[in-house]
Amino acid sequence: MLRVVAVLAALAVGATAVYAQNAGAIAQRQATMKEFAEATKVVGPMMKGEVPFDLAKVQASLKVIETTAIKGKSVFPDDSKVGDTYALPAAFENKADLFARFDKLAAEAKAAQASMKDEASFKASMGKLISGNCISCHKQYQKPSQ
Repeated sequence: MLRVVAVLAALAVGATAVYAQNAGAIAQRQATMKEFAEATKVVGPMMKGEVPFDLAKVQASLKVIETTAIKGKSVFPDDSKVGDTYALPAAFENKADLFARFDKLAAEAKAAQASMKDEASFKASMGKLISGNCISCHKQYQKPSQ
């Protein structure tokens, strides 16, 4: 009986350690995705004409998007597939595609920083950057909002 209890206790300790590691990885991924969200909150109202265009804020937002996209490839470790996560299993099954999307987003955000010089260029390219990257990736790799 003592052996059974000892084995169960060892399994519980091991499972707790794995879960804690898993929860930490998921929290890091969610924090990274929140950085994207915060960056797009700056430009969204400008795209809608709700706030005046501000090139400095747009450039700063694009820099955050670029650096966060680079970091994004590091926040999908295999031990974070399950748990309190918004990532679909497809994100882990198709990592090559997911990581290529992060690379594409980083490159496009960097290029946009160089090419966006005024409100007209902002309006011409920012929507494509968001819809061509964020929205399409979320459709494929994120659980739908409840």
